[in-house]
Amino acid sequence: MTALDNNNYFLGRQPIIGRDGELIAYELLFRSGTINVANVLDDVSASAAVIQYAFSDLGIQKVLGEKRGFINLSSELLMNDIIEVLPRELVVLEILETISITPAVIHRCQQLKGLGYLLALDDIVELTRDHETILPLISVVKIDMLAISKAKVIEIKSKLQSYTCSLLAEKVSTPEQYEFCRELGFDMFQGYFFERPTILYGKSIQPSTMVLLNLLSLILSDAETDQLEDALKQSPDLAIRLLKMINTAMLRAPNKISTLREAIIRMGRIQLSRWIQIMVFAQQSGTNKLSSNPIVHTAAARGYIMEGLAKKLGWMTLKDRAFMVGMLSLMDALFAQPLADLIEHLNLDDSLQSALLIRDGKLGTLLSLVEANEHGNINSMNRFMESLEPVNYDLLNRLQIEALEWADSF
Repeated sequence: MTALDNNNYFLGRQPIIGRDGELIAYELLFRSGTINVANVLDDVSASAAVIQYAFSDLGIQKVLGEKRGFINLSSELLMNDIIEVLPRELVVLEILETISITPAVIHRCQQLKGLGYLLALDDIVELTRDHETILPLISVVKIDMLAISKAKVIEIKSKLQSYTCSLLAEKVSTPEQYEFCRELGFDMFQGYFFERPTILYGKSIQPSTMVLLNLLSLILSDAETDQLEDALKQSPDLAIRLLKMINTAMLRAPNKISTLREAIIRMGRIQLSRWIQIMVFAQQSGTNKLSSNPIVHTAAARGYIMEGLAKKLGWMTLKDRAFMVGMLSLMDALFAQPLADLIEHLNLDDSLQSALLIRDGKLGTLLSLVEANEHGNINSMNRFMESLEPVNYDLLNRLQIEALEWADSF
């Protein structure tokens, strides 16, 4: 295997959603890159090297949590024993559309299936006789929604009825495409519609969430502790939950917190603000587990990554604001309302509003870089990192893994 010219890698991640909008897996996108070169020079060596790098050195299990990771395989990588280092219980091996279905490829897929790996066919736009020879070995068929008509999708779906594979609609970009595929009986969905991510249906803000938003506004306006306590008392269920969360976070403290006032004082306003932001997302998503909702999970991870980038850049006075910008940047997706309308009531200063609404200033640049990393946009990442030295792919990769582990810990 040819060695790469540098040791910089980054990990792209795209959520794969189930029929009820729940997060069930990720596609992991491995690439190499340098600050001055935007394209990937050697897909095979980059993928193989990063598989070793990520799984051996960083521990990709932390990135996936309880979910599976879909991994693209070129023909060379499919036939290479290196992929057998991947934990079979955590991955789905994607056979790229560029791979010719030869007897050797079928034999290799039989080997991998025998070892317990799940196999997927990627970017299907037509079912050929070659596909029919390998379909008995396939667990997931990914259909490219951008490349074919609805009639063709129905035709492919009909041909697959005699097989036991699950259907995944990829490159889903609109609510109409999602509903069309869901009604056809697709099992999984992936694409820009989720990657942004965009909420699948409108949501009204729950009363207890309004209490949290009001509390967050009070913290940002430097309100007195008595005002914060009174606001939190308006929602006893959230007050109890907050006490539990804070006590859990302070397991090593000699004395447990028993009152809301003690919690506010002991936690400090910055940390309290972060907990409230997380609770806003968890409350509105209807779940206490961040990892079960891709929007909530991504928002928490964004905050962590942006804070880590600010620290690396020496922007210590901005690190807490960086966390907040990352968290709040997905409120529009969570509430299905314009971001400008939502932040209007949060009393944010002009720099935070500019970062969130037009990606302006230092924090706006950090947010743009994090978004480009999520989307795997190499050109944009290179452009932003040129002005953010010493930020590089290795740092982003490590921060992303730490962020996802941190988010999962909730």
